[in-house]
Amino acid sequence: MASAMSSIISRSISTSTPMNRIILLSRLRVVDNSTIGKKAIAAGKPPRCIHVYNPTGVGLLGDTIMVAISGEKKKGILVGLKANQKTKVPRYDSNNLVLIDDNGTPLGTRIHVPIPHILRTKMKEKTHSKGANYTKLIAIASRFV
Repeated sequence: MASAMSSIISRSISTSTPMNRIILLSRLRVVDNSTIGKKAIAAGKPPRCIHVYNPTGVGLLGDTIMVAISGEKKKGILVGLKANQKTKVPRYDSNNLVLIDDNGTPLGTRIHVPIPHILRTKMKEKTHSKGANYTKLIAIASRFV
């Protein structure tokens, strides 16, 4: 009887670790002042991840993803994740996204939340002459954590 009771109690306790990455159909929050982002958040339909541009298929901080937002496909950069992070990387209350166009220029002109300081080094590594220019994203960020 005692072993049956302990197995019932142990089933209700979750032991899995929280996910610190973005997978397909994850809901995100647009943190820039782009018009399409404002309309989607006001309508109560947050963007969802439909593709992650890296070999593993899971999005981490600083990765480029494709989202479905207001019936359109747009690219974005992850600038904040909800779950536990590495040391000295802040944890956010939501999964934050900045929308960009195909050549890496941000659609908005301002980012409303502070972004992690580690993104500066990650974005400099990913910027190259023929690819996206992420220095513009760093330039419109007003606060770093």
